[in-house]
Amino acid sequence: MMNIFKKKNKKFDQSSYDNLFFNIENNLRELGFGDVSVNKKMKELNQILYDILLKMEKENSTKFTLNNAVIIKYFASLGGEKNSKYVDFETYFSSFYDFCFGLDLDNMVQGSVNFKFIYGSP
Repeated sequence: MMNIFKKKNKKFDQSSYDNLFFNIENNLRELGFGDVSVNKKMKELNQILYDILLKMEKENSTKFTLNNAVIIKYFASLGGEKNSKYVDFETYFSSFYDFCFGLDLDNMVQGSVNFKFIYGSP
């Protein structure tokens, strides 16, 4: 969603960003992580998020195409471009990207439209 906002020359709402990380922090605390561990994990997750955001798409691509190196770096269990899990992952994100790009930006953030991927249909 953040990439779509950027491509539409809109600013992603800071409160939505804050809410995302607030929920992650609360979940870490519920899992039993202490203050020091939560701070360390939040820093790591923030770095991972920006790495993925900045490098998710292949450069010079006219349509949304996953950057294989970044995906394998964080999702090694997908097994590579030839693996069916990777193909499903790529299909899902391409469909989600296309779906979100057609939405009004306010609907994306408010969650009034739910995306449900049905295998084989965009």
